Amino acid sequence: MPKINFHYKTAPADPAKFGPGKVFKSLTSKEFDSFNTSILGLGDISSNGEYVQALSVILDLGNFTDFCNQIDSQIVVPEFMDRFLKWLFHEIKQVSKVEEKNGQVLLWNDLPFYAKFLGDGILLLWDVRGTGRDQNMLINIANRMLAVTQAYKTDFYPEIKRQMAKPPNNLRCGIARGQIISVGNGEDFIGNCINVSSRLQKILSLSFAISRRGFELPPDSGLGKFLVTKRYRIRGIGEEELIYVLRNEFDQLTDNEKKLFLDV
Repeated sequence: MPKINFHYKTAPADPAKFGPGKVFKSLTSKEFDSFNTSILGLGDISSNGEYVQALSVILDLGNFTDFCNQIDSQIVVPEFMDRFLKWLFHEIKQVSKVEEKNGQVLLWNDLPFYAKFLGDGILLLWDVRGTGRDQNMLINIANRMLAVTQAYKTDFYPEIKRQMAKPPNNLRCGIARGQIISVGNGEDFIGNCINVSSRLQKILSLSFAISRRGFELPPDSGLGKFLVTKRYRIRGIGEEELIYVLRNEFDQLTDNEKKLFLDV
């Protein structure tokens, strides 16, 4: 959504109605009428939406609120976000690339067709329509996203903490598959899988979680060896949703935290 710049002036109020000396802010009638749905930048919101089978990934910075609450945060936060977002997009490209030759880049998987900045993270959407390649593509994308979250811990965080105080110490990832629908001219999307991926990246201290719905992961696959399947109550979604989480992170939870999960 673009920033809205209104040019306010002050105007004296009718003393008979509001008493002497009362002053209000004012806008021209044209500026006042310009506050409508067009400022959302979505185009024609009433137009028919397009349904897409998608994989939703939300990458979210852990402890970002504490980082923003430090002294003179207006100095460090813009610098951090600039470096983080540049690193993130570069890292996604790097982990997706097989090799580059003769002006062509070979990819392990498609790049996302949609990206949206969320303030302390980013929403990425992949189109996973088609037959025969869905599961392989899903596994490839999940593998790359896991690699990105790990690279944040091993590469980006150690470097950035030498340059600024209390930077976010981890990058969390939630992944879910489902149907989404475009809004307006395709400038935005809504769908349950987006909500689910948002919930998944907030589970306790876990940094990586995938919804099992529509995501079949062979236990003997490369990624499957690192994950364990659990039942978990996702707020606003379901009482016993099946999810994949990292085995080593689950093992590090406290006994009380583990009781929130059920075995499959």
